[in-house]
Amino acid sequence: MSAADGTARATAAAVADGSLRAVDVVEASLERIAAREPQVGAFVEVFADAARRRAEQLDAERRKGSPPGPLAGVPIAIKDNLLLRGHRTSCGSRILDGFTAPYTATAVQRLLDAGAVPIGRTNMDEFGMGSSTEHSCFGPTRNPFDPACIPGGSSGGSAAAVAARMVAIALGSDTGGSIRQPAAMCGVAGLKPTYGRVSRFGLVAYASSLDTVGACATDLGDLALVTRVMSGVDPRDATSLDHAVADFDAPPSSLEGMRIGVPSEYFAEGLDPAVEQAVRAALDTLAAAGAEPVAVSLPHTEFAIPAYYLIATAEASSNLARYDGVRFGARSGGDADLEEMYTRTRTEHFGAEVQRRILLGCFGLQRGHAEQWYGKALAVRTLIRDELAAVFARCDALATPTSPVVAFALGDRLTDPLAMYLCDTLTVPASLAGIPALSVPCGFSTAGLPIGLQLMAPPLGEPTLLRIGTAFQSATDFHRREPAP
Repeated sequence: MSAADGTARATAAAVADGSLRAVDVVEASLERIAAREPQVGAFVEVFADAARRRAEQLDAERRKGSPPGPLAGVPIAIKDNLLLRGHRTSCGSRILDGFTAPYTATAVQRLLDAGAVPIGRTNMDEFGMGSSTEHSCFGPTRNPFDPACIPGGSSGGSAAAVAARMVAIALGSDTGGSIRQPAAMCGVAGLKPTYGRVSRFGLVAYASSLDTVGACATDLGDLALVTRVMSGVDPRDATSLDHAVADFDAPPSSLEGMRIGVPSEYFAEGLDPAVEQAVRAALDTLAAAGAEPVAVSLPHTEFAIPAYYLIATAEASSNLARYDGVRFGARSGGDADLEEMYTRTRTEHFGAEVQRRILLGCFGLQRGHAEQWYGKALAVRTLIRDELAAVFARCDALATPTSPVVAFALGDRLTDPLAMYLCDTLTVPASLAGIPALSVPCGFSTAGLPIGLQLMAPPLGEPTLLRIGTAFQSATDFHRREPAP
């Protein structure tokens, strides 16, 4: 195989047996980035020199007989809100201008220990607040299938980097759909693990009870491997799960005996007809593989968006209070007094969307409103979680569209925040419930834009999702289609 071909697993195996050098793999990735990055804008920084040094070190260790890791020599992209010691981390925000990470996120470190090579950090909506990767101080990322369109968000840079075949694996974070929605819009696979499955230590917080570290990839076997490597309890994250990590390797393709629920509420008004047609066809494919489709109802789905935006913005207003011009990043104000310095720093360095969400969160938590708004949102969250648990008592998994629409034109929804928020309608229920969810490519619109199928399972049900996804991809070729150069 050449340095630019094959899955991450095949690449790692070739590097491990010496038939391929890690330096050649890294150079192939850097060449691809140089060719595609001007049109896509997936990266905010490429670690070219550091990646070459890392690859040389891995090759030297292999020659000395050191056991190679399962990701030996594999280039990975890292979303700009995951810390990598000695490198900048900015979360797409001017307020973190000049901040250098003093330590490495646990998820990233576990990939490094497995032999991965960080190739760069990817663009994102500022602090993860957006659905289009347009809310970034570095400018927007473009969809590799149509550069006039968005890639989805907030992990749009990661999804676009994988879709453009710059890397096989890119890390992201998912708070309300920020891995799955861009994966769907860019025609790649994206997995949000069970909340707590992967440590959040070293992930810059947006909404702490929702944030989850996951990844995008073209190959589900690669996605299974990287998830297995990252998973496990971490003493530095009190929310990480002390649970044996399951074998995520792709199982046989047969789905005989599996019941897959199809909630009617996910096919309601507002769903693009092309999306519905592709997802319905995907359900037929799953049935042909042996699965039994089961009609189910999740009536509280309509309340997921308002509950999510109350909870997420409330937590964000608290988490982002630390960015005050004293402890991190940029400062404005000169000789102004302390209060004026705080105000000017946050006004001048937070983008409009971040300011909007901070204000929404403060409103929802202020005296007299906390119980009326935030408390009710938490109650709705419990209803959604219980409703899903009841359905999973009857079904092994759920199958739905990932996004109600395909990728839309850049700038199309920037002046309509509500329309932007509704892009997350079908992904936030899984986030509120803390369950795993996977998006896989399942079709294309007449304009050639990708469409995603979302699969959801009970907590710790990642193997079930990967089994279903593998069966679907063994019967289709949507995941193999590449954007035009």
